[in-house]
Amino acid sequence: MIQFQLNGKQVSANVRPGTTLLDFLRDKGYFSVKYGSDKGETGADTILVDGNMMNASLMLIHTVSGKNIETVESFAHGQDVHPLQDSFIEEGAIQCGYCTPGMVLAIESLAREKDNPNESDVKDVLAGVYCRCTGYVKPVKAAMNYLATGEPK
Repeated sequence: MIQFQLNGKQVSANVRPGTTLLDFLRDKGYFSVKYGSDKGETGADTILVDGNMMNASLMLIHTVSGKNIETVESFAHGQDVHPLQDSFIEEGAIQCGYCTPGMVLAIESLAREKDNPNESDVKDVLAGVYCRCTGYVKPVKAAMNYLATGEPK
């Protein structure tokens, strides 16, 4: 039995040894966390663990006991989206959408970690989330707009 916080709610679960956090989250209906590879190469499985960007496919579920896990599902409240998500929408930074949750979490992690991140910081953090559609120009612009005006969650 493990216990941890998931998007602000206490979770208790009996899990099989060897279960990845990605498998657990997808099993529980958290579909923003995507499968990209078994090696964490794509960043599609990005989550926040105690506020830090991590790859859910590389974490065994028992390692999150007592930790705070956040997926992008924690950002929206009903029809209200998080200011960072709104910035992505306004900039047209969402194309196929597969990598978008990972990008949003990566940028939020950066915003929480560093005061006044610059464009180079944004590009560095987004390098951990592979995207084939956007070319990163619009996501970087969306991130910079959010960082200039938004408040980290």
